[in-house]
Amino acid sequence: MQIEPVAYYRGPFGSKFGIPRQSGLSTSLQGRIVFEPEYRRPEALRGLEGFDRIWILWGFSANRQGEWHPTVRPPRLGGNTAVGVWATRSPYRPNPVGLSCVPIGQIDWERTEIHVLGADLMDGTPVYDIKPYLAYADSYPEAREGFAGGAPEAVLEVVIPTEIPLETEERAALAEVLSLDPRPAYQDDPDRIYGMPFAGKEVHFKIKDNVLTVLAYD
Repeated sequence: MQIEPVAYYRGPFGSKFGIPRQSGLSTSLQGRIVFEPEYRRPEALRGLEGFDRIWILWGFSANRQGEWHPTVRPPRLGGNTAVGVWATRSPYRPNPVGLSCVPIGQIDWERTEIHVLGADLMDGTPVYDIKPYLAYADSYPEAREGFAGGAPEAVLEVVIPTEIPLETEERAALAEVLSLDPRPAYQDDPDRIYGMPFAGKEVHFKIKDNVLTVLAYD
């Protein structure tokens, strides 16, 4: 089977660093699914306005492909415990395919684009398919969740100085993302300055005593 992207995701993250580790953790994040010319047909979206959420099938396009490994070390376990790849949502897997469930913000019928919220995708991520979310078929609240049970919560207080040039919506989205602690689980250096691209610029910040302070955004 050969599949090609039907669309690409456009969002604020220009690299993998800082992206929420699951969809829906930062609902302030806004992004767009932009279809390729061949699929840019409004009739293909007909009926989607009746749904609140969609599933996105996409590719881990920024991963360097090499030999696959049967075990990975998920951040949820501190990055120190190995578990089987099939028991994780790690991007490092034999077929680098991701699956995300996201709310629909709006449908732009003129541009044939889908605006979504809280996607855990990098800007430029290829999208292979889209399906509507069906609560009766897709939701099983009683199901066990293994070591990953319970949604991660904000763990850091975020300080973004007023002089940092951010629009209100961008400020809220950035603060929500940073509160989840984007660092690898094994890093805790209060003197280290971290950087990540966000909305076309570079964010620099430090973390000390569970307080993240944004130093610059340029």
